[in-house]
Amino acid sequence: MARLPRLALAGRAHYVILRTLPGVPAAVDDEDRAALLAALHEAFAQHGLALHAWSLRADRVELLATPPEPAALGLAMQALGRRYVAAYNRRHGRRGPLWDGRFRAAPVEPGAAVLRVLRLVDGAAAEGHAPAAPWSSAAHRTGARRDPRLVDPPEFWALGNTPFDREAAYARLLAATVAADEAAAARSAALGGWALGSPGFAAEVAAATARPARPRPRGRPARQPR
Repeated sequence: MARLPRLALAGRAHYVILRTLPGVPAAVDDEDRAALLAALHEAFAQHGLALHAWSLRADRVELLATPPEPAALGLAMQALGRRYVAAYNRRHGRRGPLWDGRFRAAPVEPGAAVLRVLRLVDGAAAEGHAPAAPWSSAAHRTGARRDPRLVDPPEFWALGNTPFDREAAYARLLAATVAADEAAAARSAALGGWALGSPGFAAEVAAATARPARPRPRGRPARQPR
């Protein structure tokens, strides 16, 4: 079966997951992490994406970002790969790809879904799981370290009227766990390339992209009465 084109919409936040090959770390040490972040910011600035959140995990990179037009997301991720992988290979004396195929992404419905993904990328724990590693953009929104290259989404601004109010509210959200089913749904949507949100949002995405935005139900369609 032919692979569906990637879902990408201008002006909508996207949950992005870029996985490494099995057994290959995305970054070996702090020098790699700094290089990866520099390449990420350069690539996204080049193609005009608003980067909301990032995290560097052992086996993957997770992002929340909004492209100015549909093609920009793919172009930025290609630029990230060109900038980082060659330097990574030179430094570690290796050859070949680093990433396990294409990046995966899901457009995210504005509102609660965006805020949930923001928390997950920044390192909030899902029920039954430990919090993520500390290499994330969480410090930007909790008052520890502001990063002018990041763009806070409207959902963060709605948390309070002052910077202190917003940072305190977000810190509480990061400390709270995300429901296991909600975390699983977000990851499944990103890895499957489906829209993340309500049925109405999925219908909006499908109409805008002319392709299915949700997986089809399993099994044969029900037989219609004659």
